[in-house]
Amino acid sequence: MKMTRIALGTVAAIAIVATTAGLKAQQSSMTFFISSAGSGKGGDLGGLAGADALCQRLATSAGATAKTWRAYLSTTGDKSVDARDRIGRGPWQNFKGEIVANTLDELHGKNNLNKQTALTETGAVVNGRGDKPNMHDILTGSNSEGRAVGGGDKDTTCNNWTSSDAGSAIVGHHDRQGINDSPPQLSWNSSHGTKGCSQQALISTGGNGLIYCFAAN
Repeated sequence: MKMTRIALGTVAAIAIVATTAGLKAQQSSMTFFISSAGSGKGGDLGGLAGADALCQRLATSAGATAKTWRAYLSTTGDKSVDARDRIGRGPWQNFKGEIVANTLDELHGKNNLNKQTALTETGAVVNGRGDKPNMHDILTGSNSEGRAVGGGDKDTTCNNWTSSDAGSAIVGHHDRQGINDSPPQLSWNSSHGTKGCSQQALISTGGNGLIYCFAAN
């Protein structure tokens, strides 16, 4: 009986080690995720630097170290930045090792990004349309090609990710669902503008201030 208990204990220990090793392998190979949390201040992410730091912090806490993480966000103005130019060349895979896109062209074309694959840094599914609360609005400030949207009076980036009050930001639907089947409503990165830049304004249209994070190296 004693030997049986020892054997069972050994098997359990091996299983735990194997599971832990498997999780670490998944985390180390992860190169894409949706942030499990935003800044808590709506569209004010502390600019691009603050958004990148958020991605880096969440990735590090999940064990995905030794990578340079970048937020998929565009900015407008004289020194505008395109989100697509910030995230490397791919391929990108989620917590489970599933490829969401191999190249920039694929990411902005026919990709594998949807509710089941656009997971958080811990492998959790993000609420989408039909869930309570709906959180499918992901901040991007970008058009469907991943470029900044400028040339007008309307704000599209919450004042380049520094406003938690006035303004608006373009969001995408990570679950590829909307109020109809038009291309924008099914877009992961360019669906519509928000009602404002406060946390409550983002929540009111189906968001929570979350962002896409990509490993750029």
